[in-house]
Amino acid sequence: MSQLIQATDLRQYITRIIAMTGSAPAEAAQVADNLVMANLSGHDSHGVGMAPRYVDAVLEGGLSPNTGVKVLLDTGPLLNLDGQRGYGQITGAQAMQMGIERAKQHGVCTVALSRSHHLGRIGHLAEMAVAQGLVSIHFVNVLARPVVAPFGGGDGRFGTNPCCIAVPMGKRAPFVLDFATSRVAQGKMRVAHNKGEQVPPGYLIDEHGHPTTNPGVVVVPQSNGLFGALMTFGDHKGFGMAMACELLGGALTGGGTWHREADHQRTVLNGMLTMLIDPVRLGTQAVFEQEALAFDDWLRQSPDAPGSDGVRMAGDPERAARADREKNGIWIDDATWAEIEASEKKLAGR
Repeated sequence: MSQLIQATDLRQYITRIIAMTGSAPAEAAQVADNLVMANLSGHDSHGVGMAPRYVDAVLEGGLSPNTGVKVLLDTGPLLNLDGQRGYGQITGAQAMQMGIERAKQHGVCTVALSRSHHLGRIGHLAEMAVAQGLVSIHFVNVLARPVVAPFGGGDGRFGTNPCCIAVPMGKRAPFVLDFATSRVAQGKMRVAHNKGEQVPPGYLIDEHGHPTTNPGVVVVPQSNGLFGALMTFGDHKGFGMAMACELLGGALTGGGTWHREADHQRTVLNGMLTMLIDPVRLGTQAVFEQEALAFDDWLRQSPDAPGSDGVRMAGDPERAARADREKNGIWIDDATWAEIEASEKKLAGR
């Protein structure tokens, strides 16, 4: 079962819960707006269903409300920022704004952000850059219970380690490629588990390393107290990309990589390496836009494959979902809604 909620009402409710963790009104509203935008974009895995985990992270001391980035290095084209365990919806936006300003000034900027709490949907940060005409490339690692198995391995060793590449397309909607290096995001398994659904073969292995279609193996401990794991997309190729995200988003930023036994902490820390490029300062703006649009046209002229809806570009599904859900509301399954209500009561009872 599930219920339909309008985005405005959902924002108000989640804002109230985040404020109860100690966040100032502006921070609570920004975090809630980010989470609801993920739901609107069709990514319920990164939406309001994350709020209970944030509440738990605050209560265990791993998430610090009202905390922004600390500048460790600022040379102009290079930024090294410490997220100080602040809400990722805040620290991520701060890092991007600083990076955008410097990329506009210098033509490029590489931003290393470490120790940020869960950044949420990385596409949201990339959209900040393309709105200013900048190309944006992101490599992110995840410091939390490892839920993804290395190719050829039989248990979780790292996180879903997302990669995002966003490219402005002139007057057209931008290209925004935002994906987990696992076959599917961990949050999507939480949503499927809450709905009582199975997932397609090839996504998961159980706690013994055997294939399974039960999303619960990565959501709740199994009979022996162990968890299963997600698999990387594209076999060894996805594994290689996941490792690149760990090395760049974790090691290079100084935030650290995961190389220890799993724990039961609810805190989720992200490291993110972002590269921003200004085509204007590069001197290729005119040909860049001309060629990007010509290639976009060429792809979209491909005849529809039998049984398909035709060619869709990265970013198209999110924009379609926003238009639909902003108008018709957002479906929240009953289990997720119960978790959100329980988190509110947990805070009220402190």
